[in-house]
Amino acid sequence: MATNPQDTAAVFELNDTTANPAPLGLLGFGMTTVLLNLHNAGMFPMDAMILSMGIFYGGLGQIIVGIMEWRKNNTFGATAFTSYGLFWLTLVALIILPNTGFIQAPDNSAMTAYLVMWGLFTGVLFVGTLRMNKALQVVFGSLTVLFFLLAAGDATGNHAIKIIAGYEGIFCGLSAIYAGLAQVINEVYGRTVAPLGLVRQLG
Repeated sequence: MATNPQDTAAVFELNDTTANPAPLGLLGFGMTTVLLNLHNAGMFPMDAMILSMGIFYGGLGQIIVGIMEWRKNNTFGATAFTSYGLFWLTLVALIILPNTGFIQAPDNSAMTAYLVMWGLFTGVLFVGTLRMNKALQVVFGSLTVLFFLLAAGDATGNHAIKIIAGYEGIFCGLSAIYAGLAQVINEVYGRTVAPLGLVRQLG
């Protein structure tokens, strides 16, 4: 009597031995955010340094991390990192494309709508971080505030609000840098050196 191959087939379980990509994404986001908001705080003008960080480390870097998170079956990480990578690329495009002379620069109302949409998106992701670690809650909570402060600055034309947003954005970026480097250091030492207020790790 013939044996059904499906009855005797071995069951294999895939063991994921790939590294945690989240620290790379957090650092790409955090470092680029700090540099942009040093500009927003009035410390130096918008220049090629910020735009290059936005294209490569904040932009392409986070998109790559998002794809890696997708491979790890992490929907939150894939959505967040890919989206913010594309955010940086769209922001750079908003700055560069009008200089070509073919596309009109967005006015304050358009930028307000752009920033409000990103604020709403980030606010929903912040709700998701309530099931994760405290460090990520700080990152996404402060990022939500940052988007709405920037939107308020464009809506009102109040330069002081943009300065405040710059300093708040520096805090947001530093919190992301901490969350990323803490995961690296904790993994290297095999123990908690830099606490994350752990509920559940991203990645």
